[in-house]
Amino acid sequence: MKNILEKYDLVVGLEIHVQLNTESKLFASDKNSFGDAPNSNVSPITLAHPGTLPKPNKSVISHAIKMGLAINCDIAAYTTFDRKNYFYPDLPKGYQTTQDQHPICRGGYIDVKSGNSIKRVNFNRIHIEEDAGKSSHDAEHEGSLLDYNRAGTPLIEMVTEPVINSAEEAGNLLTEIRKIVRYINVGDGNMEQGSLRCDANISLKPKGSEQLGKRVEIKNMNSIRNVQRAINHEIERQSALLDAGQTVLQETRGFNDETGETTGQRTKEEANDYRYFPCPDLLPIQVSEEWISHVKSTLPKLPHEVLSDLQENFELSLYDAEIIADQKELSDYFYATAKVTKRYKRIANWMIGPIKSALNEANIEIVEFPIQPSLLAELIELVAADKLNFSMASTRLLPALIQSPNQTALETAQKLELLQSDDQDELIRTIEEVIASMPDKAVAYKKGKKGLLGLFVGEVMKKSQGKANPKEANKLIAELLEK
Repeated sequence: MKNILEKYDLVVGLEIHVQLNTESKLFASDKNSFGDAPNSNVSPITLAHPGTLPKPNKSVISHAIKMGLAINCDIAAYTTFDRKNYFYPDLPKGYQTTQDQHPICRGGYIDVKSGNSIKRVNFNRIHIEEDAGKSSHDAEHEGSLLDYNRAGTPLIEMVTEPVINSAEEAGNLLTEIRKIVRYINVGDGNMEQGSLRCDANISLKPKGSEQLGKRVEIKNMNSIRNVQRAINHEIERQSALLDAGQTVLQETRGFNDETGETTGQRTKEEANDYRYFPCPDLLPIQVSEEWISHVKSTLPKLPHEVLSDLQENFELSLYDAEIIADQKELSDYFYATAKVTKRYKRIANWMIGPIKSALNEANIEIVEFPIQPSLLAELIELVAADKLNFSMASTRLLPALIQSPNQTALETAQKLELLQSDDQDELIRTIEEVIASMPDKAVAYKKGKKGLLGLFVGEVMKKSQGKANPKEANKLIAELLEK
């Protein structure tokens, strides 16, 4: 791969389809819902019965504006719908209602990681369109099965400029888009369910050339990994053709996730063969400044803003900040806890360590976690005040609080007898017993093997059932061993 990219430049443009989470479809009042019984969310409009007329869903347009604002687009004051003509069994009308000439958003950009630097990926546009239905083909049925629940569901298509130059950049861009979609709550970004899909336009050109190569479009990939695999496969396939003096066909290809290869589906004589024309059933839409301002007022902090905030104002490391900023629900939980305690690093440690483990074990998300931020803050303060050690807090107190989240951390720790003992005389007796039980190790320590101190501390903690203060135990053990 490296040798290929020393000879050719890779040029990729992505078309990302985001299914919007409005209650109803784009032009009908049918329910917009995934996983319902086949053909249960259909109406005469969805099925394109003669005489039916579409009516735009205002929430869809607001969602599109919201996404446009989130990635720095110019929002159109005047936007229209067009018909994109092609026949397919799960498209009842024989055309798709989309936007061609006057999309809702123009321009925009997202900054993504590219190697060790940050690259700005520019967008051409965001436009609104409706989804098609779903065809199923299996061995049990002689023909194909058609489910029109998805027909008419609202999408935005985000079209980048051809400025992506590696599979890594493409993957990072998709990751960031999915994150933004979830942060601003315009969709769930679930690629496995098809609510976020990607087409990739891929070409190679001689190193340094200004002339773009023939573009190959890979359709409907539903995972970030598959997009990257398809790009890498096309690099090898197209370079082999070019090296052999052959022509790369401008065509549509599909990706086989089992073989990791692409296969030809149809050639395109021209870039645009859909015979677009304005939709006669839908009037142009005027987007006022007031409408845009209202949508803008609903935008939360975006992922990159949260990432910067966590590092600059809460002094978290880049590693910690990236994990917490990855999901809005995680950052919301962090911010809520930070209002109760100022021990920001400890909040991050608990969230990335014990809490993450508890979530994984229960297979739940942070919004389902029974321990409220105020209770976590109390737990953190107990440990900070040396009233119990972190090990006991994370392995015994946290599970107990998960089971009984309505009790205070102090009450639960007292009930379980987890609080550290302040009785120094008792601690000294315990230390003396441990030292007496390991005379050879005590001698070795006195001869210079200072690393054995941790062994004695561990034994003291075990003998005290975790109630000894580790800091105090460490200090007293060292003093007694030196005698």
